[in-house]
Amino acid sequence: MLRPSLLPRGGARLAAVAAVAVLAFAGAAPAQAAPPTTDQPAAAAGGWLARQLVDGERFESDFGGGLVYPDQGLTLDAVLAFAAAGVAGDNADKALAWLADADTLAGYIGDGTDESYAGAHAKLMLAVQVQGKNPASFGGVDLDSRLRALMAASGRFVDKSAYGDYSNGFSQALAVLALDRTAAGVPAAAVTYLAGTQCADGGFPLYLEQPTCASDVDSTGMVVQALIAAGDSANATEGVEWLLTKQKADGGFGGSGPTSGENANSTGLAAQALRVAGRATAANKAVAYLTKLQVGCAGAVADRGGVAYDGTGFDAANANRATAQAILGLSGHGFAELDGAQAADAAPVLLCATASPSPSASVPASPSTSGSASPVPGEGGGLPVTGQPVALLIWSGAALVGIGAVAFVVGRRRRRLSEPAA
Repeated sequence: MLRPSLLPRGGARLAAVAAVAVLAFAGAAPAQAAPPTTDQPAAAAGGWLARQLVDGERFESDFGGGLVYPDQGLTLDAVLAFAAAGVAGDNADKALAWLADADTLAGYIGDGTDESYAGAHAKLMLAVQVQGKNPASFGGVDLDSRLRALMAASGRFVDKSAYGDYSNGFSQALAVLALDRTAAGVPAAAVTYLAGTQCADGGFPLYLEQPTCASDVDSTGMVVQALIAAGDSANATEGVEWLLTKQKADGGFGGSGPTSGENANSTGLAAQALRVAGRATAANKAVAYLTKLQVGCAGAVADRGGVAYDGTGFDAANANRATAQAILGLSGHGFAELDGAQAADAAPVLLCATASPSPSASVPASPSTSGSASPVPGEGGGLPVTGQPVALLIWSGAALVGIGAVAFVVGRRRRRLSEPAA
């Protein structure tokens, strides 16, 4: 039995009503419930990530000198990560409510007239779908129609902007994933274009239509998933084979350019793609690498569950994005199957022994070596059994109803899509 806050969302709310009834009958003021605990890496990472959100709803980028901008792209990364981890559903709802604000929305996807950004539309549309919302009417915008309007005759989704076109392999893959979820489906030209970006070595590039095709781990991880979702298993398989040649002995992956060293972001996306493609052994190795970067029970309490960018240690400056993309690999769920409606409301904390660690700086520690988690998705006992039996709470609530004792009581700084994340 799961703690009420870790039950499927409707069940958690029913249990919460019953709990309020019990408190009313006892004449006690309801105390704030302690967060649920988890021994699962993805859930622990999701809980940590949720606690980093500003006002529980958004991420911001601080450029110093008082320049703080909303980071809609990273906020969407978190929404997708929460769905993958199956936690923090309340935070995902708050994030979408914030994103639906007219100024926040226009600052990210453009005004739809002079400025309209393909990658932003695609990423937002996918997140909206994952959360069970209508992409044809989000914040007063038809994301589906706007995204389709950005497809060129070649099948490439392009930006409409005075600042130039920064669409790339990521934005094309996201568009295919989002449109594939619609009743009308993804245009065949979009899938054909995406498959046609493949380099001679089998991988896929971040930068499109360049003189030299340079395969990229992050982009290949995204494109493989999009092609599998769209039914192109042949080209996807070639991409997977290329990915396998890039996996390091310890299971990790590196990206391109300044991110060429092994890191959580690249490994998370690669692990996710390998899992979707049915390459369990390689995916498990990648997950093992990621868990070694996760702060375990030996780390500072506030950092537990977070994932370091790389093996140099946990750094709060880059841990949010690293954790969001690591979750994708830790969870074992691909973009095409994400369903935020199945996520629990709460943001759990890592299950640790009651003894507190020394207040030293946190260091990456594998939950599997600190008694907190199983490194392979699908193994282990899941979230722990804690809290009162739900049946007892429901029975008590019903009895109290019978005697009348129940008391009831949401501007984008344009981020160039030359970065991997939209």
